[in-house]
Amino acid sequence: MGLSDNLKGVILAVASSAFIGSSFILKKKGLKRGGASGIRAVIMGEIANFVAYIYAPAVLVTPLGALSIIVSACLAHFLLNERIQKMGIVGCVSCIVGSVVIVIHAPQEHTPSSVQDIWTLATQPAFLVYVVATLSAVLALVLHFEPHYGQTNILVYLGICSLMGSLTVVSIKAIGIAIKLTLDGMSQIAYPQTWFFLTVAVICVITQLIYLNKALDTFNATLVSPVYYVMFTTLTIIASVIMFKDWSGQNAGSIASEICGFITVLSGTIILHVTREQEPPPPPVGT
Repeated sequence: MGLSDNLKGVILAVASSAFIGSSFILKKKGLKRGGASGIRAVIMGEIANFVAYIYAPAVLVTPLGALSIIVSACLAHFLLNERIQKMGIVGCVSCIVGSVVIVIHAPQEHTPSSVQDIWTLATQPAFLVYVVATLSAVLALVLHFEPHYGQTNILVYLGICSLMGSLTVVSIKAIGIAIKLTLDGMSQIAYPQTWFFLTVAVICVITQLIYLNKALDTFNATLVSPVYYVMFTTLTIIASVIMFKDWSGQNAGSIASEICGFITVLSGTIILHVTREQEPPPPPVGT
């Protein structure tokens, strides 16, 4: 019996988390060729994550990204002697429990038959309202709030990253589906919609990277990571639910279970980040 699309998505999302989580430890460990290994792990993780969005809905794939934090914390505990505190273990367990709940109650993916079908979903009134609201919020953050509050309020930079990130995910999912259909013999290259989604994805990714780097340069990474994860994951799920109608056909109980699982994952992520031991400061120069 072949694997279901959701199961393929779960396997790929978990593999992505394992690669990405281990990449940080490889780079930090400073092993021989550790830097190159870390970069390769990140690339493999992002590729796996990209393919996962082809097979499974974003409400399933995106929250599973929290598993990369668990992988990183566990490897740091054994390889870098960065001990996980008791509440950190609670955070790990919460992430795992929440992820299991999401996997159990996740909706089945309904793959469009062409990029034109995806375009129909992207141009439906509800999603157009979301896009207009998102771009308006980004413009307000960039033009008004960044000059006045960008250096003092972490939500400014991360708000821009998260809002653009939600559009990135739905665009990348559209591109991935187009590639899958093309490989199956139904070429989508000639459709202008394919190139439109590609252009949107490139613009959104570049914007994300610019403002994420600004956030990391301005604020502590231990604060940036959980806040960005919560905002990005929440907005991505909202965008995907509106555009791809991920919850269409599900009963209220399944949707409530997914939301509870999602909140459990977010809570575990925050607990794990808050309780991680801080790195000791470097010794003074000359001692």
